[in-house]
Amino acid sequence: MQIQGINYKTVWMEGNKVRMIDQPLLPHKFEIHECKDYKETAEAISTMVVRGAGAIGATAGYAMAQAFLADENIEEAARYIQNTRPTAQNLFYAVNKVLKAKNKEEAVKIAEQIANEDSEACKQIGINGEPIIKDNFKILTHCNAGWLGFVDWGSALSPIYQARRNNKNLFVYVDETRPRLQGARLTAWELKNENIPHALIADNAAGYYMRKGDVDMVIVGADRIAANGDVANKIGTYEKAVVAKENNIPFYIAAPTSTIDFDCVSGEDIPIEERDQEEVLFVQGADDKGQLQKVKISYSKAKNPAFDITPAKYITGIITEKGICKPEELIKWKNM
Repeated sequence: MQIQGINYKTVWMEGNKVRMIDQPLLPHKFEIHECKDYKETAEAISTMVVRGAGAIGATAGYAMAQAFLADENIEEAARYIQNTRPTAQNLFYAVNKVLKAKNKEEAVKIAEQIANEDSEACKQIGINGEPIIKDNFKILTHCNAGWLGFVDWGSALSPIYQARRNNKNLFVYVDETRPRLQGARLTAWELKNENIPHALIADNAAGYYMRKGDVDMVIVGADRIAANGDVANKIGTYEKAVVAKENNIPFYIAAPTSTIDFDCVSGEDIPIEERDQEEVLFVQGADDKGQLQKVKISYSKAKNPAFDITPAKYITGIITEKGICKPEELIKWKNM
């Protein structure tokens, strides 16, 4: 995608260094973060300098390539990287794929292949999902499953981008997505950059707009999809799915097939990452002078699960690069 007329990917590798868009600084600053070794790259994943299913996967692949290039203990590096975000299926997919490399050159080649495949898959997700978006649709999305969450294009936003390119009129409701505010900071920034009409809403306002009839469909991403169609995604996804079903609103998941974990029987088997309570207790934003400030909003203790599980029964369909299917039909893609 383009930023001020320049083509960018979310993450890429140059030599033995991994570079990525520094996402915690958005939308206030646009800077490139550089990682010199696999531990720095792993830290960028754990601290969410880079985040989102596909972007995490590509970054993990590059981190493994860095470990190969530096003659590190590869098994040890793999465990180190896997511990950064335990819910993210794409991370494990990438680490395990690069782990099979026989030498440095092959490791880099596989890592680049993972990133390129993610970009192509997301573009195809957009092409496959675009027909279900009708002209003048009002769409609700949660968190950020745009191109910042992947290498390019994104998953949940990719059909929206394709629909816009086909001159369909759209309006997007953007959940702010506490506590990290990925909707407010990232999705809104992407949509503004693409000149797509949208409005930021408080997370708790989504049900209000759905009940009013102001939402035609919901599209969200996924961090891991179980074999039975249950989905782990950003905390708050489950409640959006329940309210959508109550109001007869189609609820779609958009994700590349690399996000599907066929070894995971159901959502009950997916580990849920519990992040630091400080993310809930503090909020960062820019003051009137444009300076980033961090303020504390409570002196209580906080709980901070990063993801929740949406049972398959609430999901209308899953949009992938291979097509759209019902959750119970996922198994047909296991060997494709």
